[in-house]
Amino acid sequence: MATSIPFNPKTRQSLVALLRDLPSLLVRLAKAELQQFLIGLKAKLLQAGIGIALFLVAAFFALTGFWVLVVAAVLGLAEVLAPWLAALIVAVVFLAIAGLLALLGIGRLKKGLPPVPKDSIDSVKEDLDAVKGVGRYDR
Repeated sequence: MATSIPFNPKTRQSLVALLRDLPSLLVRLAKAELQQFLIGLKAKLLQAGIGIALFLVAAFFALTGFWVLVVAAVLGLAEVLAPWLAALIVAVVFLAIAGLLALLGIGRLKKGLPPVPKDSIDSVKEDLDAVKGVGRYDR
């Protein structure tokens, strides 16, 4: 429910006075909006920072757990094979996986580099040629 401000003739300002005050009011409004934006941004960044920190701690524990599993695999194989051979087999498996992933990554990088949308650029060039009246285009 809106409350109405009582009319007070003593506080009435002329149009000239209102126009004179307008720049300072706009500056105050812009400063207040900027301050409100910065407060909101600061709160969001704080939450994002806490989230990233928690994610990094979780990643540390996950990585630690992964390496414990690797050690368990080596020790498990060491029950059947010599310990050095068990460690060597696990290392070769990891290096093979790393090599395969590296090759796949290189293939993807070649598809993505240079990061220019060639199809879009070619389409724009064709459109420009059509506007100029040269090249292949639908008539």
